[in-house]
Amino acid sequence: MKSIELFAGCGGLAIGLEKSGIKPDAIIEFNKHACNTIRKNYAGKSSTPLLFEGDIRNFDYGNIEQIRDINIISGGPPCQPFSLGGKHKGNSDNRDMFPEAVRAIREANPKAFIFENVKGLLRKSFSNYFEYIILQLQYPSLEKNNNEAWEDHLVRLEKHHTSSNQQSLEYNVVYKLVNAANYGVPQKRERIFIVGFRSDINAKWSFPEETHSEDALLWSKWVDGEYWKKHNITPTLKERDEKASRKIHEKYGFIAPEKKPWVTVRDALYDLDDPRKKNDMLSNHDFKDGAKIYPGHTGSYIDEPSKAVKAGAHGVPGGENMIRFEDGSVRYFTVRESARIQTFPDDYIFEGSWTEATRQLGNAVPVKLAEVIGKSVKSALEN
Repeated sequence: MKSIELFAGCGGLAIGLEKSGIKPDAIIEFNKHACNTIRKNYAGKSSTPLLFEGDIRNFDYGNIEQIRDINIISGGPPCQPFSLGGKHKGNSDNRDMFPEAVRAIREANPKAFIFENVKGLLRKSFSNYFEYIILQLQYPSLEKNNNEAWEDHLVRLEKHHTSSNQQSLEYNVVYKLVNAANYGVPQKRERIFIVGFRSDINAKWSFPEETHSEDALLWSKWVDGEYWKKHNITPTLKERDEKASRKIHEKYGFIAPEKKPWVTVRDALYDLDDPRKKNDMLSNHDFKDGAKIYPGHTGSYIDEPSKAVKAGAHGVPGGENMIRFEDGSVRYFTVRESARIQTFPDDYIFEGSWTEATRQLGNAVPVKLAEVIGKSVKSALEN
């Protein structure tokens, strides 16, 4: 299947969808370092997509032969306007690119779309604008007029939605807040996914069932001990052992949870060499000194999924991009380790400085999560 990837960043969503059988015909991205990363990793491939480096507002969906008959449009519209860590300007922020996502749907008319964004989009203070986003995606042909305020456009969309019959709906849209850890990603990363199918498709789609759980990890640690056996470790946290064991037994009795255990930082990085030992064999695995603990920045515990890897508006934040060991010591994740946390393949190369590469990863969609959702959407379209 063919797709257009909007706001691609370093390519996490595009790579995951490609693994599911959805190949990008065009990739659109503004950041030069992210574009260099995409060029580096697609160079020499037989199915190299068109890369448009620049402002998406200047992209013409109608005049490029290579992107005709697109099945899927995907992407992560810049999330800073709605991020919990940002300036909270929402729709008044000129980095809000949801209008461009809607334009892409209107002009390319794909069978389906997949958009990802931060959980802050569901904040109560943005509830009206989120409704506006969803209605635009349902009725992309009902355009906003020049000089029309978005609030007035929302009123028009609401009236159209409530006065029209079901056949006038252009896209069936669903959304859900998803924790990547529940799908086998070694990271507690909560993001909203918005998925739509053209109304003539009759897709009968729902979000994929979760496959992993925290309870299963607790069972593996403190009931049957398989987690520690796997890593050849003898745990010393006896008090936590007994408390967690009691808690999980009270909930499940003596029958283990059906789901798989959450994947931890240790699980993800177990076969990587310590970056403090010089290793020229693995790219992007250079040690960076200076990691420190301070209030609110305690690092990601090695025996849990990591905190959500973040990009940071002014460089890289401390806590989210540090690994915290059993003895309480910390160090920064290398770029390669962050890539593992984001489930990128080891042969994927990141261009730019440590800060730039880490920023790319902080903005990325976990590859494994994108693959899971991509497979389900592709299957719905095929059926």
